[in-house]
Amino acid sequence: MKKLFSTLFLLTMFAIPPGQAADNMKAFPPAEPGMVRHVVQLPAQADESAFKVELVVGKTVQLEAGNRYFFAGKIEVEAIQGWGFTRYMVEQLGPMAGTLMAVDPDAPKVARFIQLGGEPYLIRYNSRLPVVVYVPEGVEVRYRVWAAGAETRPMERG
Repeated sequence: MKKLFSTLFLLTMFAIPPGQAADNMKAFPPAEPGMVRHVVQLPAQADESAFKVELVVGKTVQLEAGNRYFFAGKIEVEAIQGWGFTRYMVEQLGPMAGTLMAVDPDAPKVARFIQLGGEPYLIRYNSRLPVVVYVPEGVEVRYRVWAAGAETRPMERG
């Protein structure tokens, strides 16, 4: 019985009521000069383990449409002292690189969102806490929600 009460106490200690999500912003410091804080509060899902959030950091730039581009840089993870919450930081957007396919010099330039290079940056879906990302001024933060299908398929023996 004592073990049950200890378990219930621990569960209630770490449970965050949905209305308290806005209060969690107290844990996240304001952005430092030259930086911007971006925040998204995800909606609750029945089975949040079936979802992931992709953080997409980049900038809209006027470029021709023929080449592929990306920015150097990385998303860093930092635990907020005293709270245990996670915040994501991009200290700087590195130089832009791209393919070198020849394009018509008279081709019009178009506005394109160019993101950080590398693999997609996926994080755990958690509607109880905000997703907070700090980036330099002029840098955009977007996100995409990924959902796992309900169906699983057996693999063949090889």
